[in-house]
Amino acid sequence: MTGIIADTKAMQYHIGLSAQMLCGAQYVFLPGDPDRVNPIAAFLDDARELTQHREYRSALGYVDDIPVLVMSTGIGAPSTVIAIEELARLGVIHFIRLGTTGAIQSHVHLGDLIISEGAVRLEGTSGHYAPIEYPAVPSLALTLKLIEATKLRDYPYQTGITCSSDSFWPGQERYDSFSGYVPRHLQGSLEEWQRLGVLNFEMESSALFTIARTFGLHAASLCGVIALRTQSEAVQQNVYAQVKERLAIVAREAVRLHHQAHGTPL
Repeated sequence: MTGIIADTKAMQYHIGLSAQMLCGAQYVFLPGDPDRVNPIAAFLDDARELTQHREYRSALGYVDDIPVLVMSTGIGAPSTVIAIEELARLGVIHFIRLGTTGAIQSHVHLGDLIISEGAVRLEGTSGHYAPIEYPAVPSLALTLKLIEATKLRDYPYQTGITCSSDSFWPGQERYDSFSGYVPRHLQGSLEEWQRLGVLNFEMESSALFTIARTFGLHAASLCGVIALRTQSEAVQQNVYAQVKERLAIVAREAVRLHHQAHGTPL
C-alpha cells in the first residue's frame, strides 16, 4: 500500500507514534475525547498507554491476539483527518469511530447506539480530498460487524444517516451560542435534516468515511446517544458512562467478528 513508511521507528509528527509502537495494529478505535482513551482501552487485553501529543492520546491493547490501537482525535474533521493520514502511514487499515452524539429523531432514545450507514458532508475538510458529489459511506463489512456485535449484546441501536457538522452551534442550528445567531442559510436546517430522515448530529464521521474511501481503507462509525435534540439541548450525563461502556464492548466484539470473517490483509 502506498504511503506506509519503511522506517518503523520514524515518529509521525502530530500523533507522536511510530509503526514500531503499534506492534502491527491494523485496527484503531477513534474516540474524540482524550479522556475516553484509557477507559476504552481498559476493555482490551494487556492494555497500556502509549503517548499523548497535542489532542492525540493513544493506548494499545489486544482482542485475543489482535493488536488494537485506541487514539483520540480531538473535536472535528480537521484533527480527525490528520489522525487518519498519519495512522495510515503506519499501516492501520480499519478505523472505527467511537463517539457521542445528539439525536434529532423522536424514535431514537437516550443510550441508543447509532451505526452510521452514511453521512451528510456538512464539513469542509473532506472537500480537500474529494468533490462534494463523492459519497461519505462506511465500509459495509466493518459496519455489518458493528451491527452483529450490537445484536449479540442486545443493546438498543439505530442505523441510518448521520450529519457531520464543522461547528457545534450554528452548523447544528443551536441558538444558545455566544451570539445567539445562526446564519440564514442554516436556519431551518435542523427540520430539513429531520424531514430527510437523518438520525443525529456529530462532527467527524463524514470526513472519516470520505478520506478512508479515497485511501482504499475501511472505516465505520458507532456513536452513543447522550442528548435528544427533540426534547432539549441538555447532555444527559447519567447515560454518559453507560454509553462509553457500550461503545467499548461493541467495538471489541466487532474486531473479533471482523477478523474471524476477513482476517487483516497485509
